[in-house]
Amino acid sequence: MTAGRRLVRVVAAGALAVAAGSCSSTYGLPESATEQGREIADVWGTFMVAAFVVAGIVYALIVWSLLRYRRRRDDPPDAFGRQFHANVPIEVVYTAIPILIVIGLFVVSADVDRFVTGTDGEPDVVLEATAFSWGWRFEYPDLGVVIVSEPSSREDPGPEIAMPLGETTRVVLRSNDVVHAFWVPAFNFKRDAVPGRATEFDLTPVEEGVYRGVCAEFCGLNHAFMTFRVRTASPEAFDVWISERAEAAEAVP
Repeated sequence: MTAGRRLVRVVAAGALAVAAGSCSSTYGLPESATEQGREIADVWGTFMVAAFVVAGIVYALIVWSLLRYRRRRDDPPDAFGRQFHANVPIEVVYTAIPILIVIGLFVVSADVDRFVTGTDGEPDVVLEATAFSWGWRFEYPDLGVVIVSEPSSREDPGPEIAMPLGETTRVVLRSNDVVHAFWVPAFNFKRDAVPGRATEFDLTPVEEGVYRGVCAEFCGLNHAFMTFRVRTASPEAFDVWISERAEAAEAVP
């Protein structure tokens, strides 16, 4: 086997490995359970496609150059091939195209960032989330429900909160002491809880289920136990969930 054919096979094997690793439509990200997370996944996919296209062109040109301009057996030992010092059209192309790609990716990212981080209109549900070392206090101020973490431990999965499917939940995030973070991996969304600052963001669930949430900023000894669960359910099931918590709170003397 010649060196050229061996190089082609190596490159082809590498391309197949990359393609196999990107078969998922989300390119490695989990399927998001919220509208915001799916927008983030779409941006990630756009960047991945752009990267594959650019990489494919670059690697193809490298292979072509290696094969086209390699030394032949009948070439003189001191042959260097035709030399040139500049090619203005090519230089303009390989400067302009990356600039256009970066501008396009920036516009896409900025548009999704406005959607994901912005709050628009009146939410259907307001949830106040207060982080502390090492637990959570969740309150639905308009619905009269308060949920507080039990003492942190390895066995406790943390408090459960709920969000209605297809409706917007406005989360007002705070911290009572140090920097914490509200992170639900299945939502593709994380936001820091900073002392002295209230941060607001919207989440709109689109998949029913129960998802694990964690604090994603190291905050001390029991940081690993600072977990919670998010239940996403139909608006009717959400109303039942709220009623059960409200009745349980009233039953406590």
